[in-house]
Amino acid sequence: MDFAGAYSWPNLSFILQGFGVTLLVAALSILFSFVLGTLLGAIRYARIPILYRILAVIIDLIRNLPLLLIIYFIYIVLPLVGVKLPLLWAAISALTIFEGAMISEIVRGGLNSVDRGQIEAARSSGLSYLQTMRFIILPLALRRMVPPIVSQFISLLKDTSLCVIILLPEMMHNIQILQGHSPNYVIPSLLLAAVLYFAVNYTLSIIARRLEAKTA
Repeated sequence: MDFAGAYSWPNLSFILQGFGVTLLVAALSILFSFVLGTLLGAIRYARIPILYRILAVIIDLIRNLPLLLIIYFIYIVLPLVGVKLPLLWAAISALTIFEGAMISEIVRGGLNSVDRGQIEAARSSGLSYLQTMRFIILPLALRRMVPPIVSQFISLLKDTSLCVIILLPEMMHNIQILQGHSPNYVIPSLLLAAVLYFAVNYTLSIIARRLEAKTA
């Protein structure tokens, strides 16, 4: 094991550059998947005729496919039909689609957990459906949704490592290149990756606990 060589500034900088890409992909995928998942979950909760059933089939299909397959589909299959995305956006699109489907079920479950009596009381007081959703249902459901949604975001960050298969220059991709230069870099580089992943994910866990305490 060559810790000094693995952690020399050129190698360390190379790993951190990849980690920057990892964080960028994760941040944008979290943002887009949260918006997509909330929208899909709300639509399914509203049980809009026809659209509800179509979305149910699509979401169940995506949730039961490996993320790896979705990444391959976006990167390899779509260009065959004329839709070619830049490497970064291919990775973000795949993660957004997969995690959006997961989050939609969390949102739908959270909305369904709100007591119907509170909803009926809000509607009887003169609030419209949208007002009831905004001021009553969503705030109550959010208390139950925060922990599983943050857990899903943590999984998303770890799942960015799967994008190494399409040569996205994220952290694990750069670590593989570094390890190709010397087998003595394998353990030091993997230990550094573990520390970086843990630091970010543990921070997210702390934020989740504080948010849950504030909404309790």
